Amino acid sequence: MDKKFTVRDLAEMKAKGQKVVMLTAFDAATARWAQDAGIEMLLVGDSMGNTVLGYPNTLPVTLEESLAHTAAARRGSDKCFLVGDMPFMTYQLDIHEAVRNAGRYLKECGADAVKLEGGRTMLPVIKRMIEVGIPVVGHIGLCPQSVLKDGGYRVHGKAAEERQALIDDALALDAAGCCAIVLEGVPRELATEITGMVRASTIGIGAGSGTDAQVQVLADLLGYGGDGYLPRHAKCYVNFYDLATKAIRCYADEVRTGAFPTDKNSSTAAPKK
Repeated sequence: MDKKFTVRDLAEMKAKGQKVVMLTAFDAATARWAQDAGIEMLLVGDSMGNTVLGYPNTLPVTLEESLAHTAAARRGSDKCFLVGDMPFMTYQLDIHEAVRNAGRYLKECGADAVKLEGGRTMLPVIKRMIEVGIPVVGHIGLCPQSVLKDGGYRVHGKAAEERQALIDDALALDAAGCCAIVLEGVPRELATEITGMVRASTIGIGAGSGTDAQVQVLADLLGYGGDGYLPRHAKCYVNFYDLATKAIRCYADEVRTGAFPTDKNSSTAAPKK
């Protein structure tokens, strides 16, 4: 990209029917990879809990952890539209606290927007954030922060009542002024229908190809988790885990046999005058 990607560009691409690509990034290096590959949007998702920090799910991620990783991603990318994903219990308790926390992503990290989970129940918080100038990305369908309440991860919107609730949530988020709405784990027919009903750009993950944008977790694309698990919605394009362990094993073997370091890899004394 030769210029900064903004909310205006996001809206223009929806109007033109052009697909937007979003990817997670959790540090300067991965953000730089994404930007150099032409990715328009970066999400510093709370999926860092699983993929980077070693937590069993996203719930333990703290605000300070999220802010630190968002700031790092910003340092690696000056043109991508950067979204900070607000962790569990950083926006649900109090509107004033939620707005203050959201503002830190923009002030301290240089983020372009924040993302938070929930539909109509979160409208008071979302409206206030937008009123004070904080762009908001909504998130409905499968919400990872509700994994305990839902008893696991599942597709949302199969039943008629839940389908209508998702439509109502999407319309409410759109009316509130969200610049984008993540549709996760939603039947592709429903995701396509919602995309045609809202002005906001829809970002799909496990929701088919009918959304305005797609988002995936970098660890899934690059296969560096090492546990062999790949969600149905993801595709692994290269196995970084095997490449990395092979390289590290080669390094260890060379150290043990004395093949590394060589004189080329060693410091030498300054020549005598």
